[in-house]
Amino acid sequence: MIFSTLAHHSQHSRFVSTVRVRFAPSPTGYLHVGGLRTALYNYLFARKNNGVCILRIEDTDRSRFVEGAVENLLQTLEWAGITFGEGPGKGGPAGPYVQSERLSLYREHAQILLASGKAYYAFETPEELEEMRREQERTGASPTYDRRSLKLTPEEVRTKLEEGVRAVVRMKVPDGTTVAFDDIVRGRVEFSSGQIDDQVLLKSDGYPTYHLANVVDDHLMGITHVIRGEEWLSSTPKHVVLYDFFGWECPRFAHLPLLLNPDRSKLSKRQGDVAVEDYRTKGYLPEALVNFVALLGWNPGDEREFFSLEKLTGEFSLERVGKSGAVFNTAKLDSMNGQYIRTLSENDLQRRVQPLVERAGYGTVAPEYLTGVVRLMKERVTRLDEFLTLGGYFFRDPEEYDEHSTKKNWRPEASLHLRELLPVLKEMATFQHAEVEAAVRAVAERFGIGAGKLIHPLRLALTGTSGGPGLFELMAVIGRDTCIRRIERALRILPSQTPQQET
Repeated sequence: MIFSTLAHHSQHSRFVSTVRVRFAPSPTGYLHVGGLRTALYNYLFARKNNGVCILRIEDTDRSRFVEGAVENLLQTLEWAGITFGEGPGKGGPAGPYVQSERLSLYREHAQILLASGKAYYAFETPEELEEMRREQERTGASPTYDRRSLKLTPEEVRTKLEEGVRAVVRMKVPDGTTVAFDDIVRGRVEFSSGQIDDQVLLKSDGYPTYHLANVVDDHLMGITHVIRGEEWLSSTPKHVVLYDFFGWECPRFAHLPLLLNPDRSKLSKRQGDVAVEDYRTKGYLPEALVNFVALLGWNPGDEREFFSLEKLTGEFSLERVGKSGAVFNTAKLDSMNGQYIRTLSENDLQRRVQPLVERAGYGTVAPEYLTGVVRLMKERVTRLDEFLTLGGYFFRDPEEYDEHSTKKNWRPEASLHLRELLPVLKEMATFQHAEVEAAVRAVAERFGIGAGKLIHPLRLALTGTSGGPGLFELMAVIGRDTCIRRIERALRILPSQTPQQET
């Protein structure tokens, strides 16, 4: 006997003519970048096929539930530009969309399987199951449930239930069968039923496991295509069997390739950030991250790399998703993010950087000032946070001065030159970069030195570093008062370092 995804044709009649997909995360803390890719592919597939993308919250594992995780998830997906046609807070014809609000449905369907002999009660304690696993390890047997509760008579089962003995409901996988399905990404997949455990469907606390809730919800919500990560591939034969047990048509499956670290190990927190929220905090643009994630497993068939959500919708197909794992290359993401930053208008960039400035404790910075900052820095950064880390001197006076630059550029005569420059800056009628440049060059000429002999110590005094955007444009942005205050501070502090300098 062969169970297959072609066995039945009774998909929920309300949705039979519409492509319906779902993103079904568990609220366990943060949104993994792999979860973002799954959500994105579901979203693109639905839009491409004029279908519906549903958000379903799978919160039946209460031991892993994290307070506030659902709200965080919704905010993060909204930030990424991924929206849903149905889901929590949005409603729809197949709600509710939170599994903990659907418990009676799962219990009802577990009873259907029990009544038809396709599921059974099992009464082992956790200690007995652990002993079973140890014995299987000792003998080299397959680590599956040994069906000892199936040896109980109906009367014994009834007595235990009446006595209140804690029980779970397990599916009864048929012996000697092959379970097969056609995966859009991986092709034909077959499992021997001997490889499939009698999975727990309903736990002793009355909550369903992932497997029962997933199948019941996908059917009742009219899901036509299940697009999810490769880690669920080994669970799919259990789901195919359950569909057959209920007499339902299976959806089409598409299992996405794993995301990998550069060393081709599975992407994990040990080697870098995996939470979308971390990338958002660091200043990656949602457009860049979504574009980058889209290319982790899918390609358009040519060398193009830059896609808006709209363009991705037009190009995307599951048939172009590969089987092999996709390497998450942060350097590539950085490069892509930098290019996206350079395409944004100064006003758009200013609005995006403002929250980071406030979060860093700099208070509310005038929009026109911040626009001047992003104008000077946008060619020099790859992430939004670098406007603050590389350009911190726009928001605070330097607390220390780069040692190498000090030794190289703060010669004993630097103090003399800057003291001569101070009154010139104070007396300037306007403080635009052209006038500032003319004033600095005039002072250098007065001393008979190249302008660089004045520019380098001046930059050190103003920024504490030796690099950055054009000095005169920088001075015009930070303003006359700040320039004067910083030069006077450097003149107080840096002369004490001159004895250690080369002469």
